Amino acid sequence: MMNQGKKKVVAIAGATGYIGKWFMDRFKDQYHFIGLSRREVNENPEPKIEWRQVELYSISSTTEALKGVDYAIYLVHSMNASTRLNQGSFEDTDLLLADNFSRAATSNGVKQIIYLGGILPKGEPEEEWSQHLKSRLEVERTLSTGTAALTALRASIIVGPGGSSFDMIKNLVKKLPVLICPQWTESKTQPISLDDTLTIIDACLGNEEVYDKAIEIGSPEVMSYKEMLVKTSMVMGKKRWVFSVPFFSPGLSKLWVGYFGESPSQLVSPLVESLKHTMTVSDDLAFDAVYIDYQGYEEAVKIALETVEEPVLPSFKPAEKQKNTVRSIQRLPNTLGKSAYWAANRYKVWLPIFFKSIIIAKEDEDKIISFYISFIKVPMLQLSWVKDRSNKKRQLFYISGGWLVSRSNYGWLEFREVLEGKYIITAIHEFVPKIPWFFYVNTQARLHLWVMNRYGKYLNTIRKRKRHIN
Repeated sequence: MMNQGKKKVVAIAGATGYIGKWFMDRFKDQYHFIGLSRREVNENPEPKIEWRQVELYSISSTTEALKGVDYAIYLVHSMNASTRLNQGSFEDTDLLLADNFSRAATSNGVKQIIYLGGILPKGEPEEEWSQHLKSRLEVERTLSTGTAALTALRASIIVGPGGSSFDMIKNLVKKLPVLICPQWTESKTQPISLDDTLTIIDACLGNEEVYDKAIEIGSPEVMSYKEMLVKTSMVMGKKRWVFSVPFFSPGLSKLWVGYFGESPSQLVSPLVESLKHTMTVSDDLAFDAVYIDYQGYEEAVKIALETVEEPVLPSFKPAEKQKNTVRSIQRLPNTLGKSAYWAANRYKVWLPIFFKSIIIAKEDEDKIISFYISFIKVPMLQLSWVKDRSNKKRQLFYISGGWLVSRSNYGWLEFREVLEGKYIITAIHEFVPKIPWFFYVNTQARLHLWVMNRYGKYLNTIRKRKRHIN
């Protein structure tokens, strides 16, 4: 580790992203930054910033990456898959990643995690929120389950160079002489400049007054998305005709914004889905730790457009050639409040019963579980229990053999409790199938997903039976 005196050691997950790179560039003389990246650094042009390679899907890798860290900033949202096949929803993936980070922070005695998310709807039941909005709140709750104090910053649209939301608005104005604004563009929001956002993050780092708090951040300027388009066109010197139409049509809006805003669907979808809600700052959640002379929207747009140079990131070694690896993440209900230990043991009992003895499970004295097809003597899959990394709340097994496996002792299967036992996540990581890839994705992969969904329904059935008995 570099000798940086008594500076606060701050790790940033998502350090190569929009907020991470600007925050490190602005405050690199104030903190000892550790940028976390999936890829290995080849050449680092900034000696004041340390970089560590990490696989956030792995608790052990994340724990190693957070060694010696005082504070952490979590900027991870719906990571791209690091495997060729990724089975599972973005919300389950985000839940698992946040749980890994919380556990790793606890193991290392990290004092505080700052999570930058988005403003959440007011006065509406969570059941009516979009999946993206529900996921934001789940990530907050998950990051708060460890010993590190959580400061959840809920931001409106952040206006700055390279910001995905602002770039969408800029590209729409740049490309379209006529802007047809559906109903959602009348929703109110409070955009905030990149500079003000960075100032707020800095003011929160190590500030015990904001520990275990959710804070909403936005400039005092309240405006609709339609007004943002008009003001952006004025700053850009573009004369644009802006018309309102009285319908919402989220699907059409996603196509329109995605194509003309030059943005991928994973960025467009959460934005459009959130726009049916008013996203303004509540007085009781507003940031007041320090005084900020907020930039106005037009000033923030002008600065964003005039900024040419962005922070220089390190060069990274080329990514390894994509292998036929699989990750599968499923969320199981845990309405009975059972442990991950119980769920893992119940699964190995349930599976042969479900397949009516076509599949047989045997466990030897070394805790190696072998699954057989009844008429084949060679095991199709073997799982080796990892005792020293398993506990009541998490059970870990290496995928150690079997004729379905291309190589041994590489992938792993886990059952873990998340959100303080509300759910159990079951996940396969880095599994390499032996059968040809095309056949795997259309047979074994589909079968695994179906089986895990059936196991989830089975757990719900137990609950209903118990209620009936009671």
